[in-house]
Amino acid sequence: MALRHFGATAAVALAVGLGASPALAVTEIQWWHAMTGANNDVIVKLANDFNASQTDYKVVPTYKGSYPDTMNAGIAAFRAGNAPHIMQVFEVGTATMMAATGAVKPVYKLMAETGEKFDPKAYLPAITGYYSTSKGEMLSFPFNSSSTVTWINLDALKKAGITEPPKTWPEVFDDAKKLKAAGYTTCGFSGSWVTWVNLEQLSAWHNVPLSTKANGLDGFDTVLQFNGPLQVKHLENLVELQKDKTYDYAGRTNTGEGRFTSGECPIYLSSSSLFANIKAQAKFAFTAAPMPYYPDAKGAPQNSIIGGASLWIMGGKSADEYKGVAKFLTFLSDTDRQVWIHKASGYLPITKAAYEKAKAEGFYKDQPYLETPLLELTNKEPTDNSRGLRLGNMVQLRDVWSEEIEQALAGKKTAKQALDAAVERGNAMLRQFEKTAVK
Repeated sequence: MALRHFGATAAVALAVGLGASPALAVTEIQWWHAMTGANNDVIVKLANDFNASQTDYKVVPTYKGSYPDTMNAGIAAFRAGNAPHIMQVFEVGTATMMAATGAVKPVYKLMAETGEKFDPKAYLPAITGYYSTSKGEMLSFPFNSSSTVTWINLDALKKAGITEPPKTWPEVFDDAKKLKAAGYTTCGFSGSWVTWVNLEQLSAWHNVPLSTKANGLDGFDTVLQFNGPLQVKHLENLVELQKDKTYDYAGRTNTGEGRFTSGECPIYLSSSSLFANIKAQAKFAFTAAPMPYYPDAKGAPQNSIIGGASLWIMGGKSADEYKGVAKFLTFLSDTDRQVWIHKASGYLPITKAAYEKAKAEGFYKDQPYLETPLLELTNKEPTDNSRGLRLGNMVQLRDVWSEEIEQALAGKKTAKQALDAAVERGNAMLRQFEKTAVK
């Protein structure tokens, strides 16, 4: 920082003494994000390291609140003519950002126009597929990616006489009953993000559609289809097991994750990004197993889909500003830097080279659970059912789906009635999104 201050002072002196030109001015790149705590520290370090690596550009990170708050603030700022250059948007905001005509600059166009070296094949396809067109053109830049895993309390399994983590859903159900009998009376198993785990990931992991048009990736006029036999059977199982708390519902978001870290729920499906909290709070041996699957489902397991967020480049900036943004994305893609981000945050490396280097360094020997989401994402080549989701008003859709699932768990509707209603209500919302998408 001292050198940077010296450089700035020297530039001022030159300007005064020689009438120096604005060519020496530093171009600021505004980066709005939603990261808090340790992950905010990662953001700040990345910005500082980039700023120290060259003298033409300065990335300025700014926390703008939750994921929805950050996205809404960015769209409002664009309409007002003062949008940031880079905006972090959670994965379910992808359709909304795509519909914001003129508000965004696709990454593949940015990199081509600025002449930055860019090979989309260098990135893990299970991650980039979520943020790319059907032709493989990257729309936004993957940044913090995670996936669903099954967190396991190994001490609890040992107490219940279970020798290895469950691989299939029937094994989860059986193990949860044994765990209840061993003293875990309020919760054999549970999970967070109820629709992400039990509809979105469930469908992708079993290679069945959540909706038409490749789950919306091939068009906004998609129609929901998650009221099929697999999804209905799964919800029926949860409803039945909820009756005696072999399964116990833990809420729509991640507010119930403390039920795992406290030891109450010994099997818990949630994001791989829960790792930091588990490591800090759990008083028991733990691991992360792949999501369970139904063994009678043909071809299962397929591959999981990602959670987390990507970086969207906003429209209306100058050529020089875009050049700086492109250089920053190249900076983030560096193999060593991606390995550092992976180790520091627990989020996934986004490039093939970074993943291979982490493996070569033996990173997963002591912490194999950090490789589990990567193994899931890369389990098989993604299909139209497992590339990801691109549904408008996704935050509101999830609330509706959760509401109907809760009706089934409370015994007020059958599983089929609940999912039929969730599909019907969701389709109406999608049609509304088509009419009112951000312009």
